[in-house]
Amino acid sequence: MSSPISPPLALDPALIEAAASATAWPFEEARKLVARLERKPKSEVLFETGYGPSGLPHIGTFGEVARTSMVRHAFRVLTKDSVPTRLIAFSDDMDGLRKVPDNVPNKEMLIAALNQPLTRVPDPFGTHESFGAHNNAELRRFLDAFGFDYEFRSATECYKAGLFDTALLTVLERYEAVMAIMLPSLRAERSASYSPFLPIHPVTGAVMQVAIDEVRPNTGTLVWRDPKTGDAYETPVTGGHAKLQWKPDWAMRWVALGIDYEMAGKDLIDSVKLSGEIARALGGEPPEGFNYELFLDKDGKKISKSKGNGLSIDDWLVYGTADSLALFMYNKPREAKRLFVEMVPRQVDDYLGFLEKFPGQEPAQQLGNPVWHLHAGRPPAAEAVGKGGALNFAMLLNLAAVANTEDPAVLWGFIRRYDPTVGPETHPVLARLVGHALAYYRDVVRPQKTYRAATETEAAALSDLSETLAAHEGSVDPEGLQAVVYEVGRRHFPDLTGKAKSPDGRPGVSQAWFTTIYNVLFGEARGPRFGSFVALYGVAETRALIAEALSGAFVPATA
Repeated sequence: MSSPISPPLALDPALIEAAASATAWPFEEARKLVARLERKPKSEVLFETGYGPSGLPHIGTFGEVARTSMVRHAFRVLTKDSVPTRLIAFSDDMDGLRKVPDNVPNKEMLIAALNQPLTRVPDPFGTHESFGAHNNAELRRFLDAFGFDYEFRSATECYKAGLFDTALLTVLERYEAVMAIMLPSLRAERSASYSPFLPIHPVTGAVMQVAIDEVRPNTGTLVWRDPKTGDAYETPVTGGHAKLQWKPDWAMRWVALGIDYEMAGKDLIDSVKLSGEIARALGGEPPEGFNYELFLDKDGKKISKSKGNGLSIDDWLVYGTADSLALFMYNKPREAKRLFVEMVPRQVDDYLGFLEKFPGQEPAQQLGNPVWHLHAGRPPAAEAVGKGGALNFAMLLNLAAVANTEDPAVLWGFIRRYDPTVGPETHPVLARLVGHALAYYRDVVRPQKTYRAATETEAAALSDLSETLAAHEGSVDPEGLQAVVYEVGRRHFPDLTGKAKSPDGRPGVSQAWFTTIYNVLFGEARGPRFGSFVALYGVAETRALIAEALSGAFVPATA
């Protein structure tokens, strides 16, 4: 596990000055904490993220930790690192298993353990002592792999160790006040048996959702009955013998741990309000935070960790970099975003673009650059690859697609011809991108490729392009080759609207020209900057590609 206390920051005076007026959302959030600290000074500031281990960690879980870490770093900069901070990743692993997730093996094992605390439910994967322990380990594995600076807390451990005992006794003393907050939010049938406390059955070990017959603050106990047997029990609320329903539990945890900042999904706005009221009823102050929008799957449906209908953390890392995933989390957290595999390449290239711009920016611009927030103020140097920015992830995908290869050596052959100084030994980031591009081509691009035959007009234009390129054999100049593409396009597909302009300022080319290239040569709706592609793929190879496409070799024969 990472150290719970971050190392000291290397503070640049120019950045400190720029931070005072920085408008990036992590700074806006951090200013809430600065104001909170002015109202109520503390010796340290605590951030929290919550995780319900009834299902495997999903990409939204990571997003909450990543975004909270960004706010934490912005706060440290605003306060010149004068106030210690900690980030607690809290797992509600004492909750009872209410339903069996769809995306786990050995479901019958879990069915037999319904209503047991997650840390007493057998692990269907067979790797840990419980289902809760397995999912906690998965969460920590991923957070550690990303280098997050956090302190893991288990609800089971906190309850059993007595860490919450004082706060739990306060809830018991103020039972009626908590009930008065919760009952109006419940349906009539639910409110009839509702209690903020869930006693742990002393015989079966189940987390019991039962009405409480008597509250005894003087002895710190609850009296309740087993609805099946009618047996009465008196259960202490301390020492892990009972836990709280999740909204009161959230509030109690804020108060017991002294949490200052926690964000939550937009679907929890009402829950945040209720838990905030309960925290005040317990004599505490709810944390600062904001409600982020939810991730949606490709069909626009909410991603669920139990259904497993979203792109998983591991899936993303097969096709894209960890940094590109962090960028996705940074961008527009208050807007709902679809999360599916086809948007990974764009995030990879956007990240590389931001990283390349960073060194040349003024301090104020750097604080608005996502990479500053993704890397806690220390973004790595961008690898210098290729000429004219021709070589990016999208281009690697198109090279793999046109070469129809899963062999890294094939792509490196094209890359080295384009720039002999580049190799996997000298450019490790590019080497990882090559691997991601080949995996993405294999699993995503190749199954979806749909070529079409060129029309007579399109065939004439592509033939002209091939003949014109012949004079540029051996060229690896992306701009010069792109000029050829425009020259031919202007002859066959001039823009008649007057809106498009060529790079040299002359009348432009219709988008239909580029659509023709992508459809006929790549079997895709969109494609690379074609001059850059030719520079990498080779003039002779591109001419051969055009000839093969015009011969009809790419279009399936009709029955």
